[in-house]
Amino acid sequence: MSPSSPSIPADVAAHVLFHYGLDGGYQAGSFTTHILNAMGTADPANLDRLALGFPEYVAAVTAIQYDPAGAERLQRIVRGEVAA
Repeated sequence: MSPSSPSIPADVAAHVLFHYGLDGGYQAGSFTTHILNAMGTADPANLDRLALGFPEYVAAVTAIQYDPAGAERLQRIVRGEVAA
């Protein structure tokens, strides 16, 4: 994937799925949970700032929020069926 669209590791996909209450995920640690809360409420400019430090998480959150097939894609990543 390109630098503007980072790959999403299986653990990141699982954390984001859990955060959004979807099947296939598991809970992240408390720090990551706080970061996911911030991402879920961030406006686009602040989400871009968060992407500087956490590009894979922002890619996964963006997939959930804006891609109709995003949840299914993350579930497939967790199951090892596709590479991000």
